[in-house]
Amino acid sequence: MLAELRVRELGVIADLHLVLEGGMTALTGETGAGKTLVVEALELLLGGRADPTMVRAGADEAVVEGRFADGDEELVLSRAVPAQGRSRATRDGAMVPLSALEELGQDLVDLYGQHAHQSLLRPSTQREALDRFSGVDLSRVQAKRRRLAELDGKIAELGGDDRQRRRELDLLRFELAEIEAARIASESEESELALEEERLAAASALREASFSAYDLLAGDGGAAERVGEAIEVLSRLPGVEDHLVRLRSLAADAEDAASELRLAGEGFEEDPERLAEVRARRHLLRGLVRKHGEELADVINAGEAARSRIAELESGDVAREAAEAERAEVAAELAAEEQAVGDVRRAAAPRLAAAVEEHLRQLALPRAHLEVRLPGHGLADEVEVLLAANPGEPPLPLAKAASGGELARAMLALRLVLTSDPGTLVFDEVDAGIGGEAAVAVGRSLAELARDHQVLVVTHLPQVAAFASHHFVVTKGEEEGRTVTRVRLVEGDERVAELSRMLAGRPGSEAARRHAEELLAEAASG
Repeated sequence: MLAELRVRELGVIADLHLVLEGGMTALTGETGAGKTLVVEALELLLGGRADPTMVRAGADEAVVEGRFADGDEELVLSRAVPAQGRSRATRDGAMVPLSALEELGQDLVDLYGQHAHQSLLRPSTQREALDRFSGVDLSRVQAKRRRLAELDGKIAELGGDDRQRRRELDLLRFELAEIEAARIASESEESELALEEERLAAASALREASFSAYDLLAGDGGAAERVGEAIEVLSRLPGVEDHLVRLRSLAADAEDAASELRLAGEGFEEDPERLAEVRARRHLLRGLVRKHGEELADVINAGEAARSRIAELESGDVAREAAEAERAEVAAELAAEEQAVGDVRRAAAPRLAAAVEEHLRQLALPRAHLEVRLPGHGLADEVEVLLAANPGEPPLPLAKAASGGELARAMLALRLVLTSDPGTLVFDEVDAGIGGEAAVAVGRSLAELARDHQVLVVTHLPQVAAFASHHFVVTKGEEEGRTVTRVRLVEGDERVAELSRMLAGRPGSEAARRHAEELLAEAASG
């Protein structure tokens, strides 16, 4: 329910604050006073198109705020339309995209008349309306669709159809054969081969360096010979035993090192064939890594996964055949369920149309013809409501079939039959082109709808306004040289005076006052 509406700097509205209640609320006033502007403000709040020319002259921006209440829960929406630049939207003080207001608006309010925000114009809402009217239960259809989706997923996991399964098996077997043919020794094989390649590639240089180092240690004039000479010189002198011990140890180490270098040099033999083998092996392993991951462990894991999937596919024939058989059975059951739902919808369509036409006759559209069309077979999801508002005209989709007032009355008739969400309904121009008893019927119908909804109606007819639980009057005056629209709640004598003005153009007319009082009494009696 719309509990409060605040509008600032919008057209002739400087600052307007409405506190609203449930039931039926009427907005009345002289032509041009700004009644429809209140509805346009609400449309802006619900995501309608913003036009900077709507901003009051001299103001930076127009702002519309609305507080919606549902029990203890509240929702505050806001829309700001600047004189220059793009509009802004907020929900509970937080900025949101405009689409968020549009989505919320579909659940909160329906606007009927010259405005476009009408949920019953959407095919999906028309289908849901027919389902509510006919008592259709879609749970079995939905359950079958869910089971069908589960079976499709299961069949896909088991290899899908035969051709898809064979293609997957061929690919997996090829990849596994390629990995197994590589005979990967370990996850570290490639890094070990890299070290071996480095050593083989440098074998000649390593051999030469080893023998050169050997000569420097053990050759003529080498380190070992010089250490021996030092030992010989010192051994002739007393008191140098400690030095001799260290030199003899150094001589032994030099001999050991020289021996090891000689052996190492002899071991560094050039092997071009082995070097080529190592390089080819590394190339093979790197190719597998590129296909299956980032390191050799990924290749090993890919082989294990392929082996497991092949076993699953080869052993899954029975399970797949069972799943495909169940799928065919469920698909047939789904088709039967959809046909049953479609039959219920097709049977209910003319009954819904007749029920709406009955209300249209009471709403001054005595010869209007309404059709609810849907396909003649299957689920019949493509529901479309068409209307011929006047005799001799072909039925057209609701959005194209009628004037603003006719469309509003058609929507009112639909709502009277369906009585469903959203909770707030706004009717503008619902009384266009009618009067007398038809106007009373429209007022009574709106009051009936207001038993389960909050109904706001902009009206020129006292017969309609008299049925409202709450009555606001919109007036236009001058303030500091500027035109300003004001809205006030009228009750008691003030309300009688307003209805008198609507009846006779003169609120002081005694005859009009008596008629106004009669209207209120008739409305109160139901």
